[in-house]
Amino acid sequence: MAKSGSRKVIITCAVTGAIHTPSMSEYLPITPQQIIDDALAAADAGAAILHLHARNPETGKPDQTIEGFMRFLPQIKQRTNAALNLTSGGSPYMKVEERVLPAQMLKPEVASLNMGSINFGLFHLLDKYKDFKFDWERQHLEATRDLVFRNSFKDIEFILNTCYENNTRFEFECYDIGHLYNLAHFADRGLVKPPFFVQSVFGILGGIGTDPEDVQHMKRTADRLFGDSYRWSVLGAGASQLRIAAQAAALGGNVRVGLEDSLWAGRGKLATSSADQVRLVRKMIEGLGLEIATPDEAREILELKGPDKVNF
Repeated sequence: MAKSGSRKVIITCAVTGAIHTPSMSEYLPITPQQIIDDALAAADAGAAILHLHARNPETGKPDQTIEGFMRFLPQIKQRTNAALNLTSGGSPYMKVEERVLPAQMLKPEVASLNMGSINFGLFHLLDKYKDFKFDWERQHLEATRDLVFRNSFKDIEFILNTCYENNTRFEFECYDIGHLYNLAHFADRGLVKPPFFVQSVFGILGGIGTDPEDVQHMKRTADRLFGDSYRWSVLGAGASQLRIAAQAAALGGNVRVGLEDSLWAGRGKLATSSADQVRLVRKMIEGLGLEIATPDEAREILELKGPDKVNF
């Protein structure tokens, strides 16, 4: 077994998010029913973990309220065995107390946790998208010229302490090399326990790039810091999604896809659902002679607490 991976490849699928806006793709899930349908289709296609955000069903704006999540979580849990992962990133414009609330109260098997502050640039998307359905969309993108997505040591410690008793396993989202060192700091203090589920994020303006050497550098650093104590996964933003997934899978890692990270299913072809991307990455994984993990296998690999111990 590769020390940062496993014999079975875990596919995580992030079905919506806080980056893309409704005008960018008619297929981006906005309403609770759309999120349910997209999540279930992704699970059927082979996703073992579903990474979930909520949105205002009228405008598509990110929504981090308990009510927003409860419009779809029970139905998804009842209809799939996939492990459910709730964001604590929410939106860069939210305070940490707002962002952590769903993970704090609903006690999911997995919750995401951003491991450092970064410039989080989305304004370059205005060069591609000119017409918007809702007023908030252009403002959301333009404001990132002067946006630092705050994830201070105090913020990270607050989220860890808030969720510690929930036995929720974190998806540690690392947008740059320094974020791995931040995780090592909290590990040294005993605030996080192995195995660490490290999600390396490539291609966000303000974070590490998408060159193959960037991927290698992230893995080498994590190997040195964590040895056998972590499970590595990657996500590539936009057009880099499948290329980075292929490299990581070949190196013994796991992968994340979904419409939160990319709207595409090939060059110039919009994905009609996150399941399109799951099927593509599954085909690629199996083409490498590897097998995808079932939800229960993913639970064993990551040492998750099980779906019977969540609060929804």
